[in-house]
Amino acid sequence: MTALICGSIAYDNIMVFPDYFKNHILPEKTHMLNLSFVVPEMKREFGGCAGNIVYNMTLLEGDAIPMATVGMDFEIYRERFQQLNIDSRYIKVIEDKFTAQCFITTDLDDNQINFFQIGAMAHSHENRVSAGDGISIGIVAPDGKEGMLSHAEQFADAGIPFFFDPGQNVPIIGKGEMLRAFEQASWVTFNDYEWQIIEDKTGLTTATVTDLVDALIVTLGGKGSIIYTKDKQYEIPAAKARELLDPTGCGDAYRAGLLYGLMNDMDWETCGRIASLLGAIKIEKAGTQNHHFSRQEFADSFKENFGYAFS
Repeated sequence: MTALICGSIAYDNIMVFPDYFKNHILPEKTHMLNLSFVVPEMKREFGGCAGNIVYNMTLLEGDAIPMATVGMDFEIYRERFQQLNIDSRYIKVIEDKFTAQCFITTDLDDNQINFFQIGAMAHSHENRVSAGDGISIGIVAPDGKEGMLSHAEQFADAGIPFFFDPGQNVPIIGKGEMLRAFEQASWVTFNDYEWQIIEDKTGLTTATVTDLVDALIVTLGGKGSIIYTKDKQYEIPAAKARELLDPTGCGDAYRAGLLYGLMNDMDWETCGRIASLLGAIKIEKAGTQNHHFSRQEFADSFKENFGYAFS
């Protein structure tokens, strides 16, 4: 089976300000801010939801292909895909735009000031999902709004089962648009904060959603996750992490685990535990694609955490 991963490709530019923002912001002057924070260095990471999900599936030796729109500065990311033997046939370059980029500056109190340049991601709707090329499962991950909604429509039209996972873009999707995507999707997945927004916005409950989809998955951070189906609720424990270093990208790792489990005909308890372990491994490393393991190391860690072998 091959998974098509629709979502963002981005660069994360990470900086640490060796001081405190509060020392430089004058409350009485917030109507006329003119600030410059000098940072000693910047670290650039590979990111984006599609990139992160495909990276984690590659570690598991799963077959996954990213679909995304990128900019004129994509070449270094393309080289990374080539090194990892990741197929980039569905990557569309928008020549007059930059690849989406996040600029993250953190001070010594862990306060953050972030800027996200959407760039080529705004053109995600120019890619189309279609039947063929052996695609048997997919996911609509955070991306340009028009792209997410059109890709959900196209997955449904092609008869390909898929996850709908708008992530941080939940607030920009209207009630009717959300309901339509739920009707098209096979599974939906959110963190607990996103799910609360959806409940408040749509009036849906776990029971009404599982009348529309085969499963609703809600992640709870360090408390694990819950998988709701029409007939049963599965409580998935969190895997043990040796160090809680950086949660960025843990959700993408979790989604990769769900996809991998379903592609290999595993039950929901095992799918959720694979996802949980991937998230725990990711949180031990800074950055979204800096963790590494062999397939055997992952299998051994799974058995150690959950008491049984998944393959």
